[in-house]
Amino acid sequence: MNGLISQTMRLVPIKNIERELICPICKELFTHPLILPCQHSVCHKCVRELLMLNHEDSFDAGSECSLPGSPRSRVPSPSMERLDRLVRSGSISSPGWRRGSVTPRVTTIPCPGCQHDIDLGERGISMLFRNFTLESIVERYRQAARAAVAIMCNICKPPQQQEATKSCMDCKASYCNECFKMHHPWGTPKAQHEYVGPTTNFRPKVLMCPEHEMEKVNMYCEVCRRPVCHLCKLGGSHANHKVTSMSSAYKILKEKLAKSIHYLISKEDQVRTQITELDVLINQTEENGQLAERRANEHFERLFETLQERKSEMLRSIEQSRNRRLDQLRSQVEEYQGMLENSGLVGYAQEVLKETDQSCFVQTAKQLHVRIQKATESLRTFHPAANPCFDEFVLDTSREETLLKEMCFGGVPDPPLIDLSRSRVYNEATICWRLSDDHLPTDHQVLEYRRCGLWRATDRVYGPSTVVCDLEPDSLYAFRVRSCRNSMYSPYSPEVKFHTPPAPAFGFLFSDKCGFSTERLVLNKRRDSVESVAGMAFLLGAERVQTGSYIGLDYIIGDAGISQGRHYWAFTVEPHSYLVKVGVASDSKLLEWFHNPRDTSSPRYDHDSGHDSGSEDTCYELSQPFTLITLGMGKLFIPKASSSSSVSSATASSTDPSNRVLPMPQRVGVCLDYDAGRVYFYDADTMRCLYERQVDCSGTMYPAFGLMGSGKVQLEEFITAKRLTF
Repeated sequence: MNGLISQTMRLVPIKNIERELICPICKELFTHPLILPCQHSVCHKCVRELLMLNHEDSFDAGSECSLPGSPRSRVPSPSMERLDRLVRSGSISSPGWRRGSVTPRVTTIPCPGCQHDIDLGERGISMLFRNFTLESIVERYRQAARAAVAIMCNICKPPQQQEATKSCMDCKASYCNECFKMHHPWGTPKAQHEYVGPTTNFRPKVLMCPEHEMEKVNMYCEVCRRPVCHLCKLGGSHANHKVTSMSSAYKILKEKLAKSIHYLISKEDQVRTQITELDVLINQTEENGQLAERRANEHFERLFETLQERKSEMLRSIEQSRNRRLDQLRSQVEEYQGMLENSGLVGYAQEVLKETDQSCFVQTAKQLHVRIQKATESLRTFHPAANPCFDEFVLDTSREETLLKEMCFGGVPDPPLIDLSRSRVYNEATICWRLSDDHLPTDHQVLEYRRCGLWRATDRVYGPSTVVCDLEPDSLYAFRVRSCRNSMYSPYSPEVKFHTPPAPAFGFLFSDKCGFSTERLVLNKRRDSVESVAGMAFLLGAERVQTGSYIGLDYIIGDAGISQGRHYWAFTVEPHSYLVKVGVASDSKLLEWFHNPRDTSSPRYDHDSGHDSGSEDTCYELSQPFTLITLGMGKLFIPKASSSSSVSSATASSTDPSNRVLPMPQRVGVCLDYDAGRVYFYDADTMRCLYERQVDCSGTMYPAFGLMGSGKVQLEEFITAKRLTF
């Protein structure tokens, strides 16, 4: 392997790998890096500060916590070995938890690399491995970067301090030649110490298990992708995981890494060719983009020129009309002004009326009467010489504005696709979709749905999902969606159909009170997921499994009960689960059951009378507070029919064992009709009823689950959403 690496790999100068050695939080070279469960590395001090920050944000501690990159984060952290010893021994508590405090310990941090929430567990930082390999690489990089800066001997005293020539990994110190001979004389145990070239990075010879401090890691968990010790495999959190020997994992991983590196190096010419092609594409993109800008400017300039011409023509017409009207109105004003100026005409006429000589009066009054008559007629029939309104010049540009707004530059968008795996339909529907990868953003989407008849459309949606409310129960709905960009709509997505449940959704979380086994069942913090861990108790009972009465189910129920009406809930069972029972439980029998445990609770216990009449199941069912069906190993098992209960099934014959085994649905639904005293089990994706039976609803009924061996049940988000908001 080493020969293969040396022959086929071209060594990359260490100065070129700096970006791989930068902590994503403090943006500096790693200092005592820790490996998070997601396999990303973070500085020890940065993890501590993230925990402190989360603690103060969660519980309003009131003390200011410095952010990464602040002066506090640049203060040298205490000795890593000393911190590890203190945390492991309990002398100090991990960040986010104070001794004697009633507040819960905060051990969840967001990984800066993948942005996932990381739960460090009860032991906090002490559960994390130090990344010694990364420390060594960082140290080699530091030495290559500072080149002329030598590592000095830790024994010599200035000003006679000498340059170190080797470092002892056991003593964790660097020595010059003379000091090394003095402190590691021949014939003493120290002469057997391991020494390397001068370094400031000292790591232990053997990697120890962070969970079992005295145990060496000698195996590799392929599920968790981390080293473990034999105690972790025997009865710890890795009991049911697949593990391999450390030597085998080392060989396999080294071969894979070497092959991957060899492949990358062998494709160097191809990568260079692709880089050249990308450079050409970049140049073409730049040129084509500039050309598109020039063409767009030309188009808009022509539009602007046309608009400017029309604007000039219209303004010129308005100006000409305005001047003409003003001239007419001003002439009329002058005429009327003359009437005012001729007001002496009236006085003159009055004086003429005083004339007594008839011939003289007629001679003068005839012309005067004509003048006065004209003035009188103009007053009786007054009309402005011009219209002051410019209505004929009012423009309606709404059609043109619409055309301009609807100008399309990207063509018709591709239709989105409805995501069946993320869409959920209850009495409300959450419909999710994926947009096409056309690299052009859309303005909005419109979802349409129908049960029968015409399609109904939702309001504009500006995200990848929407919620449709008030759906009819036990009905088939069709959904489709389309995108809009620049007022142009895409074709509709392929039509998908969902069947709503037969009853409204029932919201609950798992209860950690009634009958909950803290030794074998693990609840997450939200209480919407429960996992069975086949740990030490299962292992110790293995030699007695033949009797079948020592290994039983671990039950857990919901934290809310049903006392009337019809209710529906859905969940998923992990495919790897060994044995999981799901159904309902009666509170009137639960107390008696848990206060009077019996060995016959084991699913391995069989009241076998030697025939298949079903009487054994009848006896067994009467003693149970639960009505359940069994899932496990990718299968769903329909219970045998009993003479005392009304049972119907989707299978052809419940007495035929081959017909009683169905593939496990991806999602399982349960519907309880309390008033009718009947429970139904569904494939929640197709809403096909798999099994139904009569049930005694004399008390309050609870969702019930039983797990044995390795298994996990996850409640759906719609079922838990309302409970989690309380």
